[in-house]
Amino acid sequence: MKSPQFSKLFTLVLAALFSFSWAALPHENFLHCLSLRSNVSSSISNVIFTRKNERFESVLEGRLWNLRFNSTDTPKPLVIVTPTQVSHVQATIFCSRKHGMQTRTRSGGHDYEGLSFVARVPFVIIDLVNFRSVDIDVENRVAWVQSGAILGEFYYRIAEKSTTLAFPGGVFHSIGVGGYISGGGFGLLFRKHGTAGDNVLDAQFIDVNGRILDRNSMGEDLFWAIRGGGGGSFGIVLAWKLRLVPVPATVTVFTVGRTLEQNATELVHRWQYIAPDLPDEMYASIQLRSIDSTQDARKTVVANFIAFFLGTADELLPLMELRFPELGLTREDCTEMSWIESILYNNGIQNQPLEILLNRTYRSPINTPYYKIKSDYVKEPISQTGLNGLFSRLTDDVAASTIIIFFAYGGIMNRISEHATPFPHRAGNLYKICYNAGWQEENNTYSQIYLDWARRAYSYMSPFVSKSPREAYLNYRDLEVGSNNIGYTSYAQASIWGRKYFKDNFDRLVHVKTKIDPENFFKHEQSIPPF
Repeated sequence: MKSPQFSKLFTLVLAALFSFSWAALPHENFLHCLSLRSNVSSSISNVIFTRKNERFESVLEGRLWNLRFNSTDTPKPLVIVTPTQVSHVQATIFCSRKHGMQTRTRSGGHDYEGLSFVARVPFVIIDLVNFRSVDIDVENRVAWVQSGAILGEFYYRIAEKSTTLAFPGGVFHSIGVGGYISGGGFGLLFRKHGTAGDNVLDAQFIDVNGRILDRNSMGEDLFWAIRGGGGGSFGIVLAWKLRLVPVPATVTVFTVGRTLEQNATELVHRWQYIAPDLPDEMYASIQLRSIDSTQDARKTVVANFIAFFLGTADELLPLMELRFPELGLTREDCTEMSWIESILYNNGIQNQPLEILLNRTYRSPINTPYYKIKSDYVKEPISQTGLNGLFSRLTDDVAASTIIIFFAYGGIMNRISEHATPFPHRAGNLYKICYNAGWQEENNTYSQIYLDWARRAYSYMSPFVSKSPREAYLNYRDLEVGSNNIGYTSYAQASIWGRKYFKDNFDRLVHVKTKIDPENFFKHEQSIPPF
């Protein structure tokens, strides 16, 4: 008769062997499959990184922007592939399907919930860091940009060729083009020229069967879906043909701060009525955060009124005096610059050379290493009482590094159908809210405290924001709006978060998914499911 100690030891050994087989066999079979793909075997070996490779950690962590997803218990990929040619991508898809490995596709690494580089099953990362070419055609006002390029690289290449062309992309220069456009994408020019997804003209796409498709061969339904339906659901977009838009040689920016003691509440309340009706040439936002009060030992809230204007200060000042005289904007508050310089300004790196935009790993001083993002849309002005309730939460000690931003809507967004792309947040919205709960150090206790603060603030705002559904912005991924840890396969379950991100466009996305990827190979916790 075996002793209890022997039985316990046998059980542990068996569990360890099972764990090893779960992790190692898919990995080994996958690598063997790649080695047999005769057309890529010789060229792909230099772009494969396993856990035994000394560069594995640096490749994985080099562009992890939210360090919440770089803990010891964060699931890591078995393999990272950094393809340099299309055949590498095709082979990775083929071998992953054949050997039951999930894939995650990463471009910039700013994924707020880590869905492009974390999975709780055996998985491979397809990192598009080497797919980063940018070709600018000034004469025809178009660009071909590969998905692995960052926005800063794209903007820099535009500025090399023209001071009066731009792209309506995002503010943060280190964001990857692929994920950004796949989620719709809004930025400084969206009230004038729409979202990034609205300005896509064509794409190079690889489907689950390895076919290379463009707009004509993929069809308009799939072309519609990839311009805001989210990355990781339909296939892999390798490159985008994008419309460049005109901008004046001189733009004007300002940041005007007012504390609660300087009537910030009244100004924010008034802003809600003014900002959405400003001319299309104006991008307006408010950044809210806590600071130490100069009057006593307590904390107070400062509201920074931030604007970007397609024109000169001489054009902007009378406009603000007419529309928002309460702010008291002066010429000294305004700075004229080029469009490309405004990107540096809004990143908080205005004293850096333009070449900083090419630095893929530079962290803006306005970003914290750990953070949780949530979003809302506001359709009716919030009362001063309601605003004060939000401001009071910012004075909590735990919110010291938290920033809440209001982004004014209106402009051309009111004139583009919510069905034009999967991105539905158009007419009827006064502004969007981004809750960015940040912190500087990481441990389990800290994380829970900050995450709980974000949840309480979000819960408090529920009476003041959109309802049925409570809308959310896809590029501010938030697993707490409805998800699980292994990826949805149920349409009914997925529709919980799907309608928050896409409203009625969710059904069309499911229809496209069912046609292009019926077996649901491309999936993650918030990917579009097939019927």
